[in-house]
Amino acid sequence: MKVAVLMGSDSDWKVLEPAVALLKEFGIASVVEVASAHRTPARVREFVTSAPEKGVGAFIVAAGAAAHLAGVVASYTTLPVIGVPVNATPLGGMDALLSTVQMPSGVPVGTMAINGAKNAAVYAVEMFAISDQGLQKKLQEYRQDMAKGVEVKAARVKDQI
Repeated sequence: MKVAVLMGSDSDWKVLEPAVALLKEFGIASVVEVASAHRTPARVREFVTSAPEKGVGAFIVAAGAAAHLAGVVASYTTLPVIGVPVNATPLGGMDALLSTVQMPSGVPVGTMAINGAKNAAVYAVEMFAISDQGLQKKLQEYRQDMAKGVEVKAARVKDQI
């Protein structure tokens, strides 16, 4: 199973790159594309509707400003869509957050925090892990590693006191 990673502009790549790297850590392939809901709607439609035949099981979609891309993607598929609002305007990403999270009933987009692409990747892994015990184990190890990292940071602070 793959995750399709779609961004409205190449400037969004710096936000999405950690998500693609994390998916790779979990052994999940990604298909990455740049397409705009407003400037290249036919390209978006083609990418989304052809994704299942490429083995895609979920989408991570990032956009800033008006941020309609995730909603447009959701309108073309019944696969899960995870939206990542991008901080790309003087509004600090709040415009993108509200555009991404306010979807009409029946066409959901699971929305992460502003610039929260890494959590989007974890969420996609969690969805795939529902039916994959190997991924479940990797997620448990990932969480254990995070906990160990907190312990190291706590010790570092205590050493400085």
